[in-house]
Amino acid sequence: MISFLVLTACDAGPDEDSRGAPAKESVSADQRAGGADISLALEPAQLDWVGQKIFQNECAGKLECLVHWNAGEAFPSLGIGHFIWYPQGVEGRFVESFPKLIQYMTQRQAPVPDWLVNLDPFDAPWPDRQAFLGEEDSTRVAELREFLAGTQGLQAEFIFRRAKDSLEKVIRAAPRDRREDVRSLLADLSSTPGGVYALMDYVNFKGEGLAATERYQGEGWGLLQVLLNMETGRGKTSLTAFREAAGEVLTRRALHAENPIERERWLPGWLHRLDTYREPAPASEE
Repeated sequence: MISFLVLTACDAGPDEDSRGAPAKESVSADQRAGGADISLALEPAQLDWVGQKIFQNECAGKLECLVHWNAGEAFPSLGIGHFIWYPQGVEGRFVESFPKLIQYMTQRQAPVPDWLVNLDPFDAPWPDRQAFLGEEDSTRVAELREFLAGTQGLQAEFIFRRAKDSLEKVIRAAPRDRREDVRSLLADLSSTPGGVYALMDYVNFKGEGLAATERYQGEGWGLLQVLLNMETGRGKTSLTAFREAAGEVLTRRALHAENPIERERWLPGWLHRLDTYREPAPASEE
C-alpha cells in the first residue's frame, strides 16, 4: 500500500528532496511562489491506478518488457516507465533516468540486486542490442526483471516525484510573458487525478522539454512545448486541451525526425497513449 502523496511544485530543491524525506511522507513548501498554487496529490488507489496505466502504456502489462531493448535504439529501457540506461561510451540525446531510479530505490532501502549495486561505472552492462539479446535469458537479467516486477509501487513514486520536480522548472523556462499562463494550466491539470496522470506520464514519456539535446530542427517535444501549444476555451477541459496539444507536438516531432521509424511505427502508438489521458472511471464503472 502506498500512502497518500501530496507534493507541491515549490518544495525544497530536487537535491534536498530526492535525497531526503521519503515519498510516503507529505512534503510542503515553506515559501510559495506567486500565482496559482500547484500541487500534485494522489490517494493510494489513484497512484496505483497511474502506475498501472504507465506500465500498460510502456509494456502492455507484460513482465518480460520490464527489461527490454527496442530495435532502433542505442540503450535498454527498464521498469514500468521504460527508464533509459546508456551503455558505457554512449552519449544519447535523451535524458537518462534509470540511474536516478536506482539511487531512489537504494535510498528507500529496496532490495536492489548486488550485481547492480556493485556496477562501477554505473552503465548498462551490454554494449549494444545484439549483446543484450544474447544475454536476455541470463540469470542476471531474470533477477533484474524480478526486482523491477516487485517494486512497481516505488517506481510509480519515483515518476510522481520527477513530475513534481519538473513543474517550477518548466514555468521558469517558459517565455516571460507566458509564465503565468503556464502556471495556470499546470494548476488546472494538477487538480484532478486524470490531469496528474497526464503530467506524470508525459514527463516520464517525453521529458520536461528543457534539454537542449532533445530537439529536432530546433523544436522540442516535452511538457513545456505541450503547455505552450495548449488552447483552452469553448467549454474544453484542460485535460482535453493537453491531449490535443500533445498530439500536435508529437506529430511535429515525428515529421522532423531523421529516422522514419518515428513516423511509421512509433507515432500511432504515441497518439494512442495520449488518448488514455482521461479521468479514471468511477469504481462502479470499472
